[in-house]
Amino acid sequence: MELGNQIRNHRTARGLSQEDLAERIYVSRQTISNWETDRTYPDVQSLLLLSALFDVTIDELVKGDVEMMKEAVDANKMKKLSYVMLAGMVLSVVLVGPCFKLWGWTGLLIPLAIWAVAMVSSIIVDRMKKQHDIKTYSEILAFMENEPVDREKAANERKHHLLRKTLLVIGVGAVAGIITYVSMMLFA
Repeated sequence: MELGNQIRNHRTARGLSQEDLAERIYVSRQTISNWETDRTYPDVQSLLLLSALFDVTIDELVKGDVEMMKEAVDANKMKKLSYVMLAGMVLSVVLVGPCFKLWGWTGLLIPLAIWAVAMVSSIIVDRMKKQHDIKTYSEILAFMENEPVDREKAANERKHHLLRKTLLVIGVGAVAGIITYVSMMLFA
């Protein structure tokens, strides 16, 4: 990615330390370091501040990164993996009762294997999101393509992400428990 190099080059050309730059655009020094080493990517607001401070356009800052971002935001692959995850979880829960009834404890290996495939899909999707900082990339792509960027919505999504995930896990667990109980009663 080129943005990290661009930020470092513009910063050093102006004789700024990472701390100086961080103070001017209201982020931490560690954030600047992460940008320069391509560990994270600045959000749209930070890109705007950087472009104003360095007196360059956002296009000049992100140069070849836009095409890389489009490839990274592979929504179709993520959607397919999410469907595999969901179908695998539901199928594994539904099969617990019948497999146990037909083959005993060994029969539980079938739903366990299906559940394992679902978990692998889940891990792949999560890694894709973290590796490519999908939310930030989506915001930048929207900005670059002159589409509206809802910063308030993005901030709320980030703020409530953990709560939503926790509630989702609890909900899925409850539904899985109910389905397992019903299937055990039907095949008992």
